[in-house]
Amino acid sequence: MAKLVRTEEEVMLADAARGFLDQAAPVAHLRGLRDAGQTQDRALWSEMAAMGWAGVLVPEEAGGSDMGHAAACALAGEMGKTLVASPFLSTAVIAATALRQVSDARAVQALARIASGEVTYALAIDEGVKFAPEATQMQARADGNGFRLNGEKRFVVDGANAERLLVLARTDAGLTLFDLPADRDGITREGQAMIDSRDAARIEFSDVAATGEDVLGQVDDAMTVLAPALRAGQAALAAEMAGLAAGAFGMTVEYLKERKQFGVPIGAFQALQHRAAHLWCECEVTASAILNAGRMLDEDPENAALAVSLAKARATDTAQRAVQEGVQMHGGIGMTDAFDMGFYMKRARVGAEWLGDYGYHANIVAQARGF
Repeated sequence: MAKLVRTEEEVMLADAARGFLDQAAPVAHLRGLRDAGQTQDRALWSEMAAMGWAGVLVPEEAGGSDMGHAAACALAGEMGKTLVASPFLSTAVIAATALRQVSDARAVQALARIASGEVTYALAIDEGVKFAPEATQMQARADGNGFRLNGEKRFVVDGANAERLLVLARTDAGLTLFDLPADRDGITREGQAMIDSRDAARIEFSDVAATGEDVLGQVDDAMTVLAPALRAGQAALAAEMAGLAAGAFGMTVEYLKERKQFGVPIGAFQALQHRAAHLWCECEVTASAILNAGRMLDEDPENAALAVSLAKARATDTAQRAVQEGVQMHGGIGMTDAFDMGFYMKRARVGAEWLGDYGYHANIVAQARGF
């Protein structure tokens, strides 16, 4: 069984990340980006890359630190606490994990560019209103020695700013994953502002040419490459949601200590104490589920799907509970845009949908348990 205690290195990494992000990217930083009509801060991402965060899952021979998925989750959790907007999940976790499944020189070069912060990726798989990669209908028609891609992808997180796209399409006998430059002829991106002030896009592919070199992995066998990347992304997103819950909870506890009614802090009222204690317990259990998912991805990746889905389902539920309690216990100010709790609520809503919602992952857990 995976040991549910962070290693000394993971603790040091999380502490260092917290110290940096509190100064460089507090919630006020996200508010400033939103007010300026921006969705990412490339200078901030360059700083993260300089500290090695972009290469947390990149092998050392490609210039990364190769610290593993538990470490990536530790970083994602710290980012969640202050709602950091960055391409970390799409690029450093999902794309890096996908590229690691391929051993050719091109993949190694791409990993090196990720680790250096030179390139960012977006994952273009969703076509409907729900996460369902196996139901992909976008066509990649054989054309000589290559392919022609036609179709549309929705809810492409980081898709408006990314330099490269991982695109899932249906070929003759299955699904194929393509690694394409975002500015290739025939690709049209329409940026869409999400409620959490992050970057997303709707992308149209009109007779886009792709060669065999653009295929990541094998033709008709996308899931061999994509499935490990999705699990890595789901675990890291769960960690971010847990960090979000911890951030919202910490803000709420501070308010309970400061706000007075009838001459005493409202945190002295037993009813509010019970609600806060229950939320703390939920956060702790979820943190354990996420650490277990990270350990499973590092130690037994072939059997990590259940642990990852459990972590994503729990983190989704805990984050939504944390922001709902936060808004209610803050009273009227919890509903105002001037107060930061609303940013936590909006991010929790988007995070709940990306890479599979609660129902998607709860169904995987239920099936594994024979229900």
